[in-house]
Amino acid sequence: MREEEADRGGRVRGQGRGDQRSTGWQTGRTFPSPTPAPSGGFSPRRSGGSPRFGEVLGIRGAARAGGAGDRRSRRLPRDAAGAPARGERPPVGSPCGWWLLLLWSLPLASGELCAPLARGRLQCLQVSVFANRSWARTDGLARLGELQAYSWSDGSDAIRFLRPWARSGFSEPQWERLQQILRVYRRSFTRDVREFVKMLRLDYPFEMQVSAGCELCPGNTSESFFHTAFQGKEIMSFQGTHWVPAPDAPSWAGRATKELNQDQGTRKTLQWLLNDTCPQFVRGLLEAGKSELEKQVKPEAWLSAGPPPGPGRLLLVCHVSGFHPKPVWVMWMRGEQEQRGTRRGDVLPHADGTWYLRVTLDVAAREAAGLSCRVRHSSLGGQDIVLHWEGSLSSPWLIPVAILGSLLMSGCVGCLVLWCRKRG
Repeated sequence: MREEEADRGGRVRGQGRGDQRSTGWQTGRTFPSPTPAPSGGFSPRRSGGSPRFGEVLGIRGAARAGGAGDRRSRRLPRDAAGAPARGERPPVGSPCGWWLLLLWSLPLASGELCAPLARGRLQCLQVSVFANRSWARTDGLARLGELQAYSWSDGSDAIRFLRPWARSGFSEPQWERLQQILRVYRRSFTRDVREFVKMLRLDYPFEMQVSAGCELCPGNTSESFFHTAFQGKEIMSFQGTHWVPAPDAPSWAGRATKELNQDQGTRKTLQWLLNDTCPQFVRGLLEAGKSELEKQVKPEAWLSAGPPPGPGRLLLVCHVSGFHPKPVWVMWMRGEQEQRGTRRGDVLPHADGTWYLRVTLDVAAREAAGLSCRVRHSSLGGQDIVLHWEGSLSSPWLIPVAILGSLLMSGCVGCLVLWCRKRG
């Protein structure tokens, strides 16, 4: 057992004792090995008569992109690429197809489902702002684990690939097809949502947020998630085979989920996207981006004192910086006892892709001696960094001694000046 120690103001990038902690994980459905798709398109395994990607993206917006799974849609004339011919527009239905298209317009949303394989989580976030009936914008990003790999801005029809390996999940023809779907989707998205607003009698302005994706878990299994929020509050999610309103969602969310659940074809397609295609896509990305995703950088840690919270009190600050990957455990301790008053800040990014964390403890000055900050991180090989707060540096008599020393120094300087003047 070895511990790296430093006094207040010291810095350590080292090793010590410790065990890695991880949160619980859930196993989901087992997924088989990927099935290669024919060149030029997205082809799911034919399980239970699942429709093709271009045939069942859902109501309206998806229908324009390549077909419809909604019972009220009709077949439209299509160009050579399979998109609706110019000037053709499907009949108006309830505006829900854009949720499905979102999942793959930004390969993708949130939640730690399988902590041991957190880097295998494909997370998509979309924010759509509607100021009024005539102004709206939609932006999004997608991350694999903690690395942002894709972005999509309101001013562009194209997905931006932010990592060299980000294209590896699909073939070039599949990405081209996806870009085409996005272009069609952008033309219909705003109109669809506004019709949804009209149907549910909602008021402007508002924001909608969508979080969707999947995560690989131990045991060759996966977990999926798809959540929709209105004004930052979750209103519904896709659970297994159906849309379910959130427990504290407004009453109109129930109407919306009831309408969504009438479209059986779209629900089957969503299951396929989340449970089959998404895990296969993630596995390809994990292999392509392995060197970056598995990078380990040891943290640097140091202690300092923050602004005093009050008379006779100290704010102890433990800084942890430059670590990768993001998960880290930091706690103020007294011996082996965790201090309940420990306050953890946000984990903030550095420009080089590493992270920074600040953890504080408000304590009476007379009780600061004997406290330490303990840091656990995967890069430390099971060894902790332990930084001890030096009690002598924070003793109550330190301030009076410092003041007395300053007065003595000032007196000496004054005497020296007077002596020099007399001799001059």
